[in-house]
Amino acid sequence: MRKLILRLAVSALSIYIIAYLMEGIHVNSIEATIIAAVVLGIANTLVKPILIILTLPINIMTLGLFTFIINGGFLKMTASIVEGFTVEGYFDAIIGAILLSIANMVLGSLTGVKK
Repeated sequence: MRKLILRLAVSALSIYIIAYLMEGIHVNSIEATIIAAVVLGIANTLVKPILIILTLPINIMTLGLFTFIINGGFLKMTASIVEGFTVEGYFDAIIGAILLSIANMVLGSLTGVKK
């Protein structure tokens, strides 16, 4: 349970940092940040493995870069679900997803949270 809460905190902090750094991504409150982290976590756990398998040929042809488009889609989808969390465009979503992956990796390694 502690590990799950720590993962959620790392994810929420990453979202907050990305929203601070990017003009196209906005978070109105800490609650919206936490809810966005929960929704992204659920989507990444339940839906992403299925999408990765379905898009395997495209992923192979793009050497895995298509995964960033999938992650950007999840970020845009989360913004449409969570009130107070907005992503303005698809380009912002893809760049935000890349930065979010980097922030999660850095913060996760600093806190000792492994996937």
